[in-house]
Amino acid sequence: MKIHGSVCALVTPFGSDGALDLAAFGRLLDFQIAGGTQAVVVAGSTGEAHMLEHDEYDRLLAYAVEHVAGRIPVIAGTGEAATAKTVALTQRARALGADAALVVAPYYVRPTQEGLRRHFLEVADRGGLPVILYNVPSRTACDLAPGTTEVLRDHPAIIGIKEARADAERIQRSVELARPDFVYLSGDDGSGAQAMLAGAAGVVSVVANLAPKAFRALCDAATAGDRTAAARCNAVLEPLVQALNCAPNPIAVKAGLPELGLGTAMPRLPLVELEQGAAREQLRNALATLASLADAA
Repeated sequence: MKIHGSVCALVTPFGSDGALDLAAFGRLLDFQIAGGTQAVVVAGSTGEAHMLEHDEYDRLLAYAVEHVAGRIPVIAGTGEAATAKTVALTQRARALGADAALVVAPYYVRPTQEGLRRHFLEVADRGGLPVILYNVPSRTACDLAPGTTEVLRDHPAIIGIKEARADAERIQRSVELARPDFVYLSGDDGSGAQAMLAGAAGVVSVVANLAPKAFRALCDAATAGDRTAAARCNAVLEPLVQALNCAPNPIAVKAGLPELGLGTAMPRLPLVELEQGAAREQLRNALATLASLADAA
């Protein structure tokens, strides 16, 4: 299994009644595959994993596995604040057919580096799936240090890291940790091109939900080291990336779903729908510009 290139962190569509909208989810999966997305993450933070009931998580992941039918890898978000719960959810994801687990660093509890090391080793030993580490300090209040990652990458079940810190020093250190059996994926759309040009194998992307074809073009150019083409692709996507920065993820990206016929804009509380106004107009304009560029190509 090779996880690389354009990896979409999927949103979870809900209907107007707040229930899972699996029909819209199917359209979103088809949109990704047609656009060239090379793997999908189901029930990650963008997918509002912590707003899903247990049975909803199972239905969502099982649906994705069945619908994708082996065409691209399906990665399940399985990170919890507690190690035992993370192991149990990873085991469930394996039973439901996921290809790998994206395991976020335990949030809120602020573990030490030794706690993080032991946590991820326990998940790798007992979870039953290949593990992709996920470091996103802005959400978890802890930072998986490169030195700890360097130790963890020697476990045969730990196959990579999604690193969402976008500073140049962390990007470079993450590139240095990569090797054939351990992949470095950027977790930040804004600096994804920079990371791939430096040596990252791809990006786990939010913006790809709304622009899979354009994002695949960026990943192809940047991972090939074509700086000119990557800069051109990045410029095409930049207005959409900026438009999605107007509210905490996934509020803004979900506001783009109805514009593309992919579902409602509704997240679940405590998140609320993006209000009508300048931010919505900026998002509509960015999507319209992308569509016009695609038509002209």
